[in-house]
Amino acid sequence: MFRNLLLLSAALASAAACLPLQAGSLVDIDLIDRDSGQQLPEYDHRGRTYVPGEPGHRYAVRLRNQTGERVLVVLSVDGVNAVTGETASPSQAGYVLSPWESAEITGWRKSLDDVAQFYFTDLPDSYAARTGRPDDVGVIGIAVFRERQRYLPYPMPGPPVARGERERDGAHSKSAHTPSAARESAAAGAAHDAIAEQRIGTGHGAREWAPISRTDFVRASSRPAQVTQLRYDAGEVLAAMGVMPRYDWRYGRGDEPRAFPHGFVADPPGW
Repeated sequence: MFRNLLLLSAALASAAACLPLQAGSLVDIDLIDRDSGQQLPEYDHRGRTYVPGEPGHRYAVRLRNQTGERVLVVLSVDGVNAVTGETASPSQAGYVLSPWESAEITGWRKSLDDVAQFYFTDLPDSYAARTGRPDDVGVIGIAVFRERQRYLPYPMPGPPVARGERERDGAHSKSAHTPSAARESAAAGAAHDAIAEQRIGTGHGAREWAPISRTDFVRASSRPAQVTQLRYDAGEVLAAMGVMPRYDWRYGRGDEPRAFPHGFVADPPGW
């Protein structure tokens, strides 16, 4: 099935607004490791959601429309619009998802026919860094817009399967019972996170066929109905930050013996 691409008019593009806090999950977002085929785990830490990435692995951003209406999703990767390549803003172009539709965005949009694959790489090799915009590397975000309602001669369709809703951003820890405690926790989290430097970003990989079509979309508001962010970095960095348990997230604990320490049989000395 083709995914729909929205190219905004200049008039709408000028209607930028401040981002709101999380306002419900209209669209679910997950990262898929395309080399392993697995959905990457998520770790909640100090009000943020983190995902470990494996350098060199390709990945996709899976978007799932959780509503019975069309929505516009503006996708930002490392602070760069994944469709246009501009420094990301909610007022820009994005993907339009049909009711209950799921789509996997596998790369930077190069044309209506192809993309350059997303892959985890060292920060200097990331597309954002190579284009002089390294400040927001390590964050993948979506701004979601509802469509202006129009008359329909038939009721909106229901979901094909029942799904539970999930909220990520904007949720404070249950231990923070007061606004002052929440502010102190956020400040402490920001100071702690500043200790670790970002290690990986998203590269501009090989071209692959990923056809889409154009469509029209009139936003119900200039303000997004949902803004969600996922932060990612190498597993060892997230472990050092306390986001993940302090062990090798791929194989096992620390320096303990492992049954499978390497992938294949190596040649013996002198072979």
